[in-house]
Amino acid sequence: MATLPPLVSAAELLTASGDSDLRILDASWHLDGTRARPIFEAGHVPGAVFFELEAISDRDDPLPHMMPSADQFGEQAGRLGVSETDRIVVYDTFGLFTAARAWWMFRAMGCDRVQVLDGGLPAWKRMGGSLETGPASPRPAVFTADPRPDMIADVARVRAALDAGEPVLDARAAVRFAGSAPEPRPGLRAGHMPGAVNLPFGELLTAEGLMRDPEALEAAFAARGLGPADRPITSCGSGVTAAVTLLALALLGREGVLYDGSWAEWGGRDDTEVATGP
Repeated sequence: MATLPPLVSAAELLTASGDSDLRILDASWHLDGTRARPIFEAGHVPGAVFFELEAISDRDDPLPHMMPSADQFGEQAGRLGVSETDRIVVYDTFGLFTAARAWWMFRAMGCDRVQVLDGGLPAWKRMGGSLETGPASPRPAVFTADPRPDMIADVARVRAALDAGEPVLDARAAVRFAGSAPEPRPGLRAGHMPGAVNLPFGELLTAEGLMRDPEALEAAFAARGLGPADRPITSCGSGVTAAVTLLALALLGREGVLYDGSWAEWGGRDDTEVATGP
């Protein structure tokens, strides 16, 4: 099946509503611990089901929401009523924040027909889309994963890239990258990987939470020294907003690799170096 564009607008989703192969997922998650499911049940895109980021993760890894095994992902996606052949649209309640992580997870599990709703639930509301309340009751499906391990970087791969001078982009806010603000997770050092470059994910978005136009995205990457042939590793606090960077690259027809452990791993190890400053 043909790969779909990475983004879908609220107007396009409204037009597609009711298509038999359309599966809509709310992948909202809150860094401060606020439970997203009750917010989903208070109002969501009609037909959507809740994609719980923490639950659909490696149960045996102490790091937050790490990629699960193919079997676990397939089982849980099937419970959500999703097949790998469906058209999958993911959104979040912020605009464009955590939905990119779910998009990347499906891509890393072999799906090409997965998209992010540009602007998320706020854009849907602005378009005049209706809301549905209450819990979802999806009909179970069979999801067969086909993992793409080359899309995921571990700490060894990140070290090798840094040693080779290959691009590693950190999507955290500038103050966290510089080490001038504490990390939100206890026990982590402040700062960044020596050799990494800061590109806060918010610089890729408009004030309304929409992805910026291709020219602006190209300029943002070029300002960090990236050329069209580069395939950077992206990182962030815990592997969530690093996927926004990958989504922006995909819009430009380019690829990248996500460091799944991100700063939650690097900043918590005693065998990794940390730099501070811009």
